[in-house]
Amino acid sequence: MEYRHLGKSGLQVSALSLGSWVTFGSQIGDDVAEECMKSAYDSGVNFFDNAETYASGKSEIVMGHILKKMGWERSTFVVSSKVFWGGKLPNQMGLSRKHIFEACHNALKRLQVDYLDLYYCHRPDPNTPVEESVRAMHDLIAQGKVLYWGTSEWSAQQIMEAWMIARQYNLSPPVMEQPQYNMFHRQRFELEYARLFTVCGMGATIWSPLASGLLTGKYNNGIPEGTRVTKPGMEWLKEKVLGESAKANIEKAKKLNKVAAESGLTLTHLALAWCLKNPNVSSVITGASKVSQVKENMKAIDAVEKMTPDVMEAIEKIIDNKPVEPGM
Repeated sequence: MEYRHLGKSGLQVSALSLGSWVTFGSQIGDDVAEECMKSAYDSGVNFFDNAETYASGKSEIVMGHILKKMGWERSTFVVSSKVFWGGKLPNQMGLSRKHIFEACHNALKRLQVDYLDLYYCHRPDPNTPVEESVRAMHDLIAQGKVLYWGTSEWSAQQIMEAWMIARQYNLSPPVMEQPQYNMFHRQRFELEYARLFTVCGMGATIWSPLASGLLTGKYNNGIPEGTRVTKPGMEWLKEKVLGESAKANIEKAKKLNKVAAESGLTLTHLALAWCLKNPNVSSVITGASKVSQVKENMKAIDAVEKMTPDVMEAIEKIIDNKPVEPGM
């Protein structure tokens, strides 16, 4: 396993990490979740990602039980949570000081840890002053309940505002962003966030590196039985992955599969290694519904060395979406 600093912070996270979105507490049983976490940990993964909204809190409960059962030394793993969607009542969602504090305390209980290594503002909150959210995060850090805080799917302008407020009032600034990033979704990360990495020294823990499965090739010939898009409540994901707008990407995935094969790789390894090649990526969050997927994903570390300039150029010709500065 390779370990990378989270931006300019001193924290080191595994280049490949394990997330629990749509799996823990819903798609897979607790025993499978345990096997997946253990396999990832044994492979060198030290970062496990979670959020209050995943399976309405059940995901954190499952992960907490596993962490307790495994008895791993606290210094050997990094665990995160995210705050925004905690419920349907007025003060159960958003980024008010009240909800940030209560969500943090609830996450600590569910995960059975004394502090969160990483705590993300899951989405921007237009109904709460940014300074209020920044101060709440700073206070949690001052209390030792959170070590680092950041954002997820905020615009560069919103992140910069929070960073400037923190600097102005000598508060703890956001040190990481968690955006979607993959071959089909790269504009914001590579273009809009560029100054955040160079000026603010932020790190990035990216999600959906396989574009919800499109970049594994499993949808190249239809929908296999048992995939997440066939599950009740996942109609929105099915439309996103297999709707009219995704058909062009499926065709690209077929061509990318050939590039992968010629390089001695699977499409999954090609897609993960492509993300890992970006120096601004601190950790690539992977997901898995079975242990075999965890083991397969971990092999992507060895695939990075095969991402030669020729391979990268071949990929660019297929995806044909390299971000360009406006006016150029």
